[in-house]
Amino acid sequence: MILHKIHDESSWTTQLIACNRLPKARSGSIFTVFFGALLTTAMFALDNRVDVSTIISKADAKSILDAEVKDSTPRNVQGGDGYYSKCNYYSVTPGKTLLIRVYQAAAGYDAQKELETITKDTPEVKPVSGLGDKAVATSGAASGLPSRVVMLYVMKGNALITIGLSGLDDEAAVEKAKGVAQKILAQL
Repeated sequence: MILHKIHDESSWTTQLIACNRLPKARSGSIFTVFFGALLTTAMFALDNRVDVSTIISKADAKSILDAEVKDSTPRNVQGGDGYYSKCNYYSVTPGKTLLIRVYQAAAGYDAQKELETITKDTPEVKPVSGLGDKAVATSGAASGLPSRVVMLYVMKGNALITIGLSGLDDEAAVEKAKGVAQKILAQL
């Protein structure tokens, strides 16, 4: 191939483009483009991950527990089976807790199976309407939990939300847990 000097300062790439004769891509180039596209897609998918500590703040927890709360130590982890976000709020005066977990299952994993595993040995699981694709709650001794403890599990797509409240009346705790779940569902 003969390259003509187009401009004094032009590069060989500019000349090849001008001649409409680009060199053939090496076999690795296709892989590089594909891998780059895959990473870009994965980065956009990561944007859907939630951080429960930013959805339910310390001020929210204080209102939910109706008590002063300690600072939380949130944790967000990408595991082989999916993404986990967790945050616990404890009252300054012992006795009240707000536990929040979100599990977003990775491809090939099923959050529904996780919910089935959690609830299969729980004697009393009650359906809760109006939340996600499926929601159930357990509370008190009939469910094998201590008294004044409520657990709410909500499925949406391939995500499992777990809200636990202790130290409150069961009925009030279920309503407060539903409010927490609604805030998280709005971010999924």
